[in-house]
Amino acid sequence: MLRRLVPALLTLMVVALGIAALGARPERGAPQRTADFVVLAGVAGLRWEDVDPQTTPTLWRMAEQGSIGSLSVRSAHRPTCPVDGWLSLGAGSFAAWNGSRQVGGCPPAAVTVEQPDGIGANLPEQEGVVQYNQEQLPWGAMPGSLAESVRCSVAVGPGAAVAAARPFGRVDRYASALPADPAGLLGSCVLSIVDLGTVDGASKADRATAARAADAQLARVLAARPPRSLVLVAGISDTEQPARLHVAVADGPGWERGWLTSASTGRDGYLQLVDLAPTALAALGRPMPDRLFLGRPALAVDGRPADLAAAIAQPADADREAAAQRSIVGWFFTLLAAAQMLLAVAVLPLLRRARRHAGPYGPKPVARRVVATVELLLVAAALAVPAALLADVVPWWRTDRPGWAFAGVTALLVIAGTAAVRFAPGHASTLGPLGAVAGLTTLTIGLDVLTGARLQLNGVVGYSALEGGRYAGLGTVGLGVFLAGALLSAGWLAQRMQRGWRPAVMVAVCGVAVVIVGSPYLGADPIGAIALTAGLSVAAAISAGGWLTVSRLAWAVMAALAVTIGFAVLDVRRPAAERGSLGRFLASIGDGTGGLTVHRSSTANFDTLVDSPLTVLALAGALLVWFALLQPWGGLMRLFGIYPAIRAAMAGTAVAAVIGGVLSGSALDVAGAAGALVVPMAALASLRVLDHSTDRTLPGAGRPTADGSGVTGDEGLGGSGEGGCGGGADDGPAGGGGPSGGSAPVTPPEEPGAVAPDTQAPATRAPDTEPGAPEADRGAPAPRQADRSSRQVTTP
Repeated sequence: MLRRLVPALLTLMVVALGIAALGARPERGAPQRTADFVVLAGVAGLRWEDVDPQTTPTLWRMAEQGSIGSLSVRSAHRPTCPVDGWLSLGAGSFAAWNGSRQVGGCPPAAVTVEQPDGIGANLPEQEGVVQYNQEQLPWGAMPGSLAESVRCSVAVGPGAAVAAARPFGRVDRYASALPADPAGLLGSCVLSIVDLGTVDGASKADRATAARAADAQLARVLAARPPRSLVLVAGISDTEQPARLHVAVADGPGWERGWLTSASTGRDGYLQLVDLAPTALAALGRPMPDRLFLGRPALAVDGRPADLAAAIAQPADADREAAAQRSIVGWFFTLLAAAQMLLAVAVLPLLRRARRHAGPYGPKPVARRVVATVELLLVAAALAVPAALLADVVPWWRTDRPGWAFAGVTALLVIAGTAAVRFAPGHASTLGPLGAVAGLTTLTIGLDVLTGARLQLNGVVGYSALEGGRYAGLGTVGLGVFLAGALLSAGWLAQRMQRGWRPAVMVAVCGVAVVIVGSPYLGADPIGAIALTAGLSVAAAISAGGWLTVSRLAWAVMAALAVTIGFAVLDVRRPAAERGSLGRFLASIGDGTGGLTVHRSSTANFDTLVDSPLTVLALAGALLVWFALLQPWGGLMRLFGIYPAIRAAMAGTAVAAVIGGVLSGSALDVAGAAGALVVPMAALASLRVLDHSTDRTLPGAGRPTADGSGVTGDEGLGGSGEGGCGGGADDGPAGGGGPSGGSAPVTPPEEPGAVAPDTQAPATRAPDTEPGAPEADRGAPAPRQADRSSRQVTTP
């Protein structure tokens, strides 16, 4: 009865852990009304490196007393040209002007502004722009949503007219430039949008001149600002490629000396362009069209350095790091994919000749030094991603040659990690390197997430704030490597336990990983937590032996669904501004916009599948596993039969990686990142298990006998291990079946590797037995000999 209840109890434990991780969200407090007027002042191209006390004294003083942050100016086009930036500001969503995209830079803004009555203005192209965004772009943005949410708005300058135009093209009040006394104009409506100009140019002197002119205009705005007003200054767009981070400053009651953040970024000091519209409405106490806005209201949080120069240095440094990261990330993953493919080719002949033969004839084994060298290279390849993540501890992006600096730091860390694995206890055992690499990887990424994911942000193997997709928690690559490391670590640890304890060990170790991934305080990735829950359920179900039966698959699916439904119910009941991605998706289904979300996800999956080097890495790893490692000479099926917990961990990794990638819109990127760790370790373990294929151990040195003593041979007689080469014995005395999914029942003590209780003898170690093996290191030369080619047992 207890055995039947174990799957249900484990499922409930996984569900409880998953919902506990996903249920709570950080308390930031709801945005409150803080102003009677809001003035949005935009400067296209303005970056923090343009701000200093001499060039921009007004902005400097405003930043000293207000709150600051780095602004990501993502729009529906890349790069975000000025007209796209102004349009996205007014839409509160990723929008784009018709034909504004241009390879290599931004075309001159060609916006027609008509003034038929001298009070307001009209944009004759606005209706076509609305149709373009609604029908041809996947974001469903509605230009003019901000203006539609207030009774009256003011626009100064052509860029501001784009932001303030209502969906049918009308601008309530318009001036082409600031009048001599702008107080009356800025106080005529609760919302004013001002175009302060553009900061561009290749030389520092040109940028300084443009920034000085914009600062002079800002001084006039601040002098004429209405009482009890909030003034937001933003570097509204890029002016050239590549994209950069820009200035964001908020000055007004309740915005003193802090960092700007929002629920859309979840990172102190970071804001999105689409957050400005909901911020203005929240400050005015106006209701927001949540169905149309992708952004969330900004908040001011504590923690900013008292010295403004030190505070500004942080976003400026983040901008430099993000720019350097963009130039490096492509070639890093290309080189990683190429290196792992070359290693796959090098491993093939070693696998063919790795299995030692007991007889006098057979192929000559490969030299030990060659095998050892390839093993070290496999370890180094598996450690490349965590080493690249850890490289961000050193500020390589501040050097004159950031690419070479990053390569040097990463190479040193890979060498150090490989040496640590090489000299770690138990390295000579089959699973020694796998356990060490998985443990190092899980520890590296887990500690980074627990300390705020600082290495993930703008890191080469993390995510870039310039992309506007994620700003906090685990990124795509980090998720793939972390879930693979956690499952392999759990499998390695579970394999060292008694069979009955293995599912519980898998749940205990990976349950902590689910909390780390899904907690909004830590990984902030509910999709990743759901995917890891599914993988964990599969791994726990088969970790004790046997294959994935229909009943076990049903339990795994039920656990993942239970976590998904539980979190969805909690998330959808929150206020709209506090919902996560799953809650927003369910809400969009309710209001009829869910199709846009599905369309965006499918589009993102296709684009990632075509363009990403991680796709090549995932496909190359799958080909190596299927056409080499899983072949009779490849060793992986033998490894799976001897170590069912490792087989369970790898199966769970495949399930979690595929689900996490598809649901998050990153296609095979999560699988590619996971494969960068799993495939080299699978190849190394296969080499090891083939090398130990002729070791002899005493029959009955492994599986518990009738009196509860002894365990079956690990890699001993016939390599049967736990249920033979094909695997587990938890489904009855016949075991779980061979590599083909089943085998004929074998009655003990006739099964190779099993004896009756009254025939058990003391075990002595064979001279060539694998050191450090958890179960196979206690045998003596067997009284029976197995012919490994036919799997038949003969008696001498």
